[in-house]
Amino acid sequence: MASQEYAIIVAGGKGTRMNSATPKQFMLLNGTPILMHTLEAFFKYSDHIQIILVLPSADISTWTDLCIRHNFKRQLLITSGGASRFESVKNGLAQIKDETGLVAIHDGVRPLISPDIIAASFRLAAVHQSAIAAVRLKESIRITDQDTTKAVDRANYRLIQTPQTFAVKLIKQAYMIKEEASLTDDASVAERAGYKISLFEGSYENIKVTTPEDIAVAEALLNYKEHGS
Repeated sequence: MASQEYAIIVAGGKGTRMNSATPKQFMLLNGTPILMHTLEAFFKYSDHIQIILVLPSADISTWTDLCIRHNFKRQLLITSGGASRFESVKNGLAQIKDETGLVAIHDGVRPLISPDIIAASFRLAAVHQSAIAAVRLKESIRITDQDTTKAVDRANYRLIQTPQTFAVKLIKQAYMIKEEASLTDDASVAERAGYKISLFEGSYENIKVTTPEDIAVAEALLNYKEHGS
């Protein structure tokens, strides 16, 4: 029997880099809130996945209104986030009572995630206990140290994305460690707790929407995926 699959969608952005009072996860992408695109990708992957949406307490009523306005009726569990991403993920994990399943943790503002990438993350996490989406660098990179700068081999580096998928028991145990500013994602939390991290090939389309330019890029990519032009 296959393990139960969960997804924690973390949506706590404030929209500051968007120069907008509207939280970025609620901004419209082709007429639909970004967060709804993200959630639909997971439901397209599976009707049986259990989704936990983590929102700031102050934004839950706004989300409820948006669901009514956009006729969004998907069944999911909503829980309040914390003061940081670390706390928000921990709150989401607390909603999972199962210790044997798999959980994908994903940014609410990565709306172009594909069901194929989600499927790969669960398939690989079932084998390796972790599966972190990552892509190779396209540009040259340099490391800087005050007045000096030095070229480094980009082949040795990866850009980390989400989903970051784990055995539930592993990631719950990992989140028992103390929060630190250097723990910027779930992979770094698991690694700090002593677990091995496995990467798999993500997608350059799986962008994180954080600036106004990202909205334009996401809309272009979405239109291309839907219409081929």
